[in-house]
Amino acid sequence: MDRSAQTFLDGNAAAGELRDIFVLELSTATTQCASCGKIAAFAEARVYGMEPGLIARCSGCENPLMRVVKSSGRVWLDLRGLQFLEVPTSSV
Repeated sequence: MDRSAQTFLDGNAAAGELRDIFVLELSTATTQCASCGKIAAFAEARVYGMEPGLIARCSGCENPLMRVVKSSGRVWLDLRGLQFLEVPTSSV
């Protein structure tokens, strides 16, 4: 499909969907490590608490899966270490 002929919305159009996703219990979510390919429940990740945030690492290869930093009324979320984060639809 030709993208130049498609109409698009800005990122605000995704706000409702993302709001529903980010209030879920994610420990039951399935993840895939971008480094070693291990597929596992997020609850299996090794989480290290470091001020001002935390880091979740793959239990297979120690690759950083997720980083969360809170500071000055803001939150930074880095998910580069994940190929995907699959949340069961029964939770949505």
